[in-house]
Amino acid sequence: MSILQHKKAKKLTKTERKAAGINKSHTATLKFIRIAPLKARLIAREVQGMNCEFAIASLQFTPNKAAGIISKVIASAVANAGLEPEDAIVVSARVDRAPVLKRFTPRARGSASPKHKPTAHIFIEVAAAPKGDK
Repeated sequence: MSILQHKKAKKLTKTERKAAGINKSHTATLKFIRIAPLKARLIAREVQGMNCEFAIASLQFTPNKAAGIISKVIASAVANAGLEPEDAIVVSARVDRAPVLKRFTPRARGSASPKHKPTAHIFIEVAAAPKGDK
């Protein structure tokens, strides 16, 4: 077979994938949230692979700013999927760096010291739990 006769497989469109049920996971994204990505990643790693209902309940009692934020994003991803929290699992929880807000604080003798206020992008992906895993 020559190179000219070889054809690539046709890439499916988004609607074709949805109709075929290929991409069964659903996402929720929160961008430019004013929290340090390192602190949010600690919480995101804990909930990865958990049942959504259990993850939301455990985050509710975690004394951390990131826990409340990630809990809301998980609830949004479950709503986007059209599932109940007890029927969904967190497939992946990712926290990426976003732009850093740079501010200055006045100091002695007319100088200034910088303050860096980091922001983050939070991505949560949920999917329907297997039937026997509840």
